Amino acid sequence: MSAESIMLEKVKEYQGMTPRPEDFDFFWDEGISRVRQGCPEAELVRAELQVPGAECFDLYFKGIDGARIHAKYLRPARKKEKVPVVFLFHGYTGNAGDWFDKLSWVQLGFAVAAMDCRGQGGSSDDLGGVRGTTHHGHIVRGLLEEPDKLLFRQIFLDTAVLVKVVRGFAEVDDTKMATYGGSQGGALALVCAALVPEIKKTAVCYPFLCDYERSWRIEHIGSAYDELMAFFRVHDPLHVREEEFFRKTGYIDVQHFMPRVRADVLWAVALRDQSCPPPTQYAAYNRLETNKRMMFYPDYLHEALPGFQDECIGFMQF
Repeated sequence: MSAESIMLEKVKEYQGMTPRPEDFDFFWDEGISRVRQGCPEAELVRAELQVPGAECFDLYFKGIDGARIHAKYLRPARKKEKVPVVFLFHGYTGNAGDWFDKLSWVQLGFAVAAMDCRGQGGSSDDLGGVRGTTHHGHIVRGLLEEPDKLLFRQIFLDTAVLVKVVRGFAEVDDTKMATYGGSQGGALALVCAALVPEIKKTAVCYPFLCDYERSWRIEHIGSAYDELMAFFRVHDPLHVREEEFFRKTGYIDVQHFMPRVRADVLWAVALRDQSCPPPTQYAAYNRLETNKRMMFYPDYLHEALPGFQDECIGFMQF
């Protein structure tokens, strides 16, 4: 048996290393209750680009802390019946991207909402307000504060506010909601489905933000997980507070959200991915308690995976 086969057999049973805080459920129940109680201010602005068969808008809404969040929103033109909706999430440090790639979803009959993560490459606010420095670095933003100051707590809750806004649009059938993304986008697609259990389908490529402690221990030079090493080098070079800091990352670790997911899940993993190592992904995948399927790419890195998007066409049909 090859080394790759042995590793694969081991990770199929792997349950993760990063500790789950004892108050994890309370922490997130409190956060999602704030989303449910609020009435997010939303504004749709007709985009300069308009194309046949679709209507394109810039959508602005406020997160629970008042940050102004931007998303691109598209819907089929002249549709009389309600349509399903897919929520798209982008990779780390990126943005919602061009209108072009979203039009395929409109062609399939979906409304589309693609969010800019706050403080990254798009137009959403980053309100800041925490002590200490970061690398380029949202993983470690807030680690010196209380857990509710973690930046990814805000980003995760932004996904739920986005759903609350869009499902209220007259054209949207909120019994047919889906999420989709790769890398950071895959993580957000999964977390969104966990925070909004009405999400019915989720398709992800090599999700990021899984099992931080294992990610730190694996050779990760050049990946976004370098932020963890940079953080320890500056703030805790002898790792005196290692247990405390990794426990805190547990609040924003995708693996701990997975028992909350009710959506059907299609997942793609690349065996040679050094940016989001396969064991860290399996730490999350193995905790899913819903209908799930893994597409496994033995010879691929953190890159485009042939056939996955085509597979999503059938998977996303309602």
